[in-house]
Amino acid sequence: MTTAYSLSRKQGWRRFTDTPARIRPDRLAAAALARMAPVDRARFDETRHDWHANFGTIATPQLVQVREELDLIVASNRQDSDRVRGAAVIDGFPGLGKTTMVNLFARDFDRTARQLGGDTTEDGGERIPVFRVGLTSNTTLRTLNKMICEFYGHPGATNGTAAQLATFALDCVLKCETSVGIIDDVHFINQNSRDGLAVSNHLKWLANELPVTFIYAGVGLSERRFFDEGLAGESTALAQTAARWTRLEVVPFERDDSWTVLIKAIEKQLVLAKARPGRLVALDEYLFERTGGHIGSLITLVTRGCFKAIKNGTEALTWDLLQTIRIDEAAERSRPRRAAETKRRGRKKEGASR
Repeated sequence: MTTAYSLSRKQGWRRFTDTPARIRPDRLAAAALARMAPVDRARFDETRHDWHANFGTIATPQLVQVREELDLIVASNRQDSDRVRGAAVIDGFPGLGKTTMVNLFARDFDRTARQLGGDTTEDGGERIPVFRVGLTSNTTLRTLNKMICEFYGHPGATNGTAAQLATFALDCVLKCETSVGIIDDVHFINQNSRDGLAVSNHLKWLANELPVTFIYAGVGLSERRFFDEGLAGESTALAQTAARWTRLEVVPFERDDSWTVLIKAIEKQLVLAKARPGRLVALDEYLFERTGGHIGSLITLVTRGCFKAIKNGTEALTWDLLQTIRIDEAAERSRPRRAAETKRRGRKKEGASR
């Protein structure tokens, strides 16, 4: 069974970084499943449910590109502490795997840093190469500092002013020799509000004071004019954002060979008795129609489909079964438009073949 933990606490982050990859269950034939004792079958099905929900990361072109850019940005940020390091921001629409990309990069960075430097610093402190926090819709300057302190488990995190908590956060970063700071969901910052402007300014202060490379992730930041100057009236407080942040855009899949390659990679991970090579790939057009090239929607559809296929004994992802699965509302709402586009493409192909 999957055990819950939070990546916003160092204990949860350490569990994420140190837990070995899951082992893929064996794919058994339908006859072998039928011979299993009920309790053994139940345990096996639970293992398969966990696997389908967590079968690992597929090296999509988007992930590979972002990974290479983050490697370059972080590795080249070797400035002395009196100089500001450039930051990276992962931007794009929802459901494209931005948070997953950042977490996986930071996990590997954390592992490498501890392998090279050890789990403790020269001063005997706990080495924590990465801290990670996620913003909320009501994040203030004080709560941002508090979240960083809570990640490290600082005893003063529950009390203190915003300034005191900022000092605690700085102490934690220095003592634990943190090199990378992840701040997720920065789209929650409303630069036109008083608290939002304070948080945005505070991010710059953190970049000035903390000797770390910041990696931010958010939804539709460019469309929100997040990087533009003068967002808050005539204030120029946000002018540094575009000058210091390198924007890495994540885009949806197109209906091309890369989409088919993705479906093939997912198909190889299925542990269903009646799954056959090419069966899911044959539905690639349909899967694009359902998800619009958003990997988050696709994984949701596949995961829920696998669960239902195991529970009802279908043991395969078929068109009929997937038709019964509802996914996120954004994908469902835009599906009729994509279905019409699919029909138009089909008519064009028929015309061209005549």
